[in-house]
Amino acid sequence: YETMDIHYVYILTNKSHSVLYVGRTNQLKRRLNQHKNNKADSFTGKYNVYKLVYFKKTKYVNNAIIREKQIKKWKSEWKINLINGLNPDWKDLSEYV
Repeated sequence: YETMDIHYVYILTNKSHSVLYVGRTNQLKRRLNQHKNNKADSFTGKYNVYKLVYFKKTKYVNNAIIREKQIKKWKSEWKINLINGLNPDWKDLSEYV
């Protein structure tokens, strides 16, 4: 059950783990469904990026916005280290949302 009071920063990847996408939402399940059903002209649709490998919750939208912008500026290596720290096998975490 998701409420509007929880905000998520998340990272998606593709099957080969060669593309990373950083996003933010207050309804993660709904947003994951949107990514999975995306059109080919969207970034996630074009690169088949729909595997949830990282997410973090916060009560405060400002914290989520700041964190999303921060992670987006990171080098790929730092993003990979962030994922490995919490999800070393890069399992799809969708079932835990």
